[in-house]
Amino acid sequence: MSDSIGGSMRYLLLVLCFVCSLVSVSQAQPTAPGSIAIELLDKIPAATSEKKEVTNLKATGPWNGKAAAIALSYDDGLNTHLDNVVPLLNQHNIRATFYVTGTSHSIVTRSADWKRLADLGHELGNHTMVHPCMGSKPGREWVKSDRDLDNYTRAQFANEVTQANTLLSALDNKTRRTFAYTCGDKKAGGESIVDIIQNTAVAARGVYRGYNVPGKIDLYDLVAYSVNSHDAETLKAQVVKGIENNGLVVFVFHGVGGTHDLDVSQSVHQELIEYLSEQQASLWVAPVIEIADYIVENGLNKQ
Repeated sequence: MSDSIGGSMRYLLLVLCFVCSLVSVSQAQPTAPGSIAIELLDKIPAATSEKKEVTNLKATGPWNGKAAAIALSYDDGLNTHLDNVVPLLNQHNIRATFYVTGTSHSIVTRSADWKRLADLGHELGNHTMVHPCMGSKPGREWVKSDRDLDNYTRAQFANEVTQANTLLSALDNKTRRTFAYTCGDKKAGGESIVDIIQNTAVAARGVYRGYNVPGKIDLYDLVAYSVNSHDAETLKAQVVKGIENNGLVVFVFHGVGGTHDLDVSQSVHQELIEYLSEQQASLWVAPVIEIADYIVENGLNKQ
């Protein structure tokens, strides 16, 4: 047993050394305000003044016996996720998906904390190694040439996804996980990468605004709500819509309480989490991978 554990630790150290070498060659992709995800989304419509209580909403439906499913996803592998998010989620017995960029400073310096996060039942999702984006899109002047998906080949992208999976497997000992498209982009060198993701991930989250309706769900382009400076009532309104329409609502968070251009305050995030906890009669809240498996098993995906 000790030899097995020692072998696993040595493997993890080798992977982390590889990640450190990538970081030293090129620092993390800089972001312009609103550059990731939000640029592809309309603002989430403001909540109406009318507040609906859970007692007025459907309590049963197609989602594991609940009216709606909620997936909380957090992008880029940030320290704020470990410090501000995970303790709150654990307090309310809520598990989420963390789409980790392999060269993030937090992954390199706090790998034990990320391993502990996975041990608690949260999903570590693939978000590539260096977060490449398509520099040809409007407002993408900040994209570095070596992290420009327009300059990638499909083989290069596939290799990077594999490297990220290897790193994550060293942390959580899992071989199945979901993927989140970086900046929502689905092309490398002008060619689609969706088939690559279909061969390597259980499902993939996009960034386009909306909720996923049973029977029309594209597992490799799950629509989502990207959060940036929204208030709690606006976010809770999306949950209500999900319940009313028997939908899957996927939230996309980046910074929570600072450290990222796309951010939500800790107080707003806490209010949403408490709201989800209070509405357990109507909601199934789970990591993306568990919901994706359920969609397939119950034929809720687009045929």
